[in-house]
Amino acid sequence: MSNGIHHVTTISGPARRNLEFYTGVLGLRLVKKTVNFDDPRTYHFYYGDEFGHPGTILTFFPWERAPAGQVGAGETFETAFRVPAASIGFWAQRLLEKGVEHETPARRFDEPVLVFRDPDGVRLSLVGVAGAEAEPGWSGSAEVPAEFAIRGFHSVTLLVNDAQPTGAILGDVFGFAEAGSEAQTLRYRVEGATAGGIVDLRVVGGFPRGNLGVGTVHHVAFRAADDAAQAEMVRKLAENHGLRTTAQKNRDYFRSVYFREPNGVLFEIATDVPGFAVDEPQASLGQALKLPAFLEPRRSELEAVLPQLA
Repeated sequence: MSNGIHHVTTISGPARRNLEFYTGVLGLRLVKKTVNFDDPRTYHFYYGDEFGHPGTILTFFPWERAPAGQVGAGETFETAFRVPAASIGFWAQRLLEKGVEHETPARRFDEPVLVFRDPDGVRLSLVGVAGAEAEPGWSGSAEVPAEFAIRGFHSVTLLVNDAQPTGAILGDVFGFAEAGSEAQTLRYRVEGATAGGIVDLRVVGGFPRGNLGVGTVHHVAFRAADDAAQAEMVRKLAENHGLRTTAQKNRDYFRSVYFREPNGVLFEIATDVPGFAVDEPQASLGQALKLPAFLEPRRSELEAVLPQLA
């Protein structure tokens, strides 16, 4: 069974602005600076906790000239991070000081939630989780003290026209179980998971489909411990749900297959292995530009065309 969400991949605008927001304002660690393997003239940034654990990784393709996207049915509506419950006040004040658009703190499923948007309009939230203060926080941020730091993902909210087929895949393939409802939202949870253990399905029957672009989520990836676990999930998708995945793709830090679930959301199944320390020491994650072996001969060319970050 999966242990929840592995990573979420989103489309952003300018690379430098994205880097400054997620490492500066939100205090996340840049755990890998590489390129989009399929479009190597574009960066691929991975942000997460100190070690780049699955369940903490938000990634971005900074496509600076791409048009703005429109969120609709069959897409991710919101990506939520876990923070200690007592830190919501700190974050509300910090977002205010940084000029970040945000909503008044509210409660959702009996937890405090602070909703805001990044500079590209990506909808994010911070959810106060009781007990999260006992988990280690990244202490390398210059501005966000470890006691208030983000502790990985809380959840993703998907917009669906029909929750049943998506819920069936979450349960049968990924090990989630229905864990309650509120208004038009059904909550699914993986027991025992901390980071990335919740998926919320917001039912919006008849809602128009969205358009992929800047400010929208490209895909949500779910965890598989290794190749064998991934293969078992692929088998279940085919035999129990009539869905086929792509062939496995090597992303250097994990191995992936992709498919669209019945409501149209692009899902990935990513292996936990080998992880982000496979090509650089844990202490210096994210500092150097890392390229897959097949792109290494083009390093000088790519470094010349990739946007300047300093």
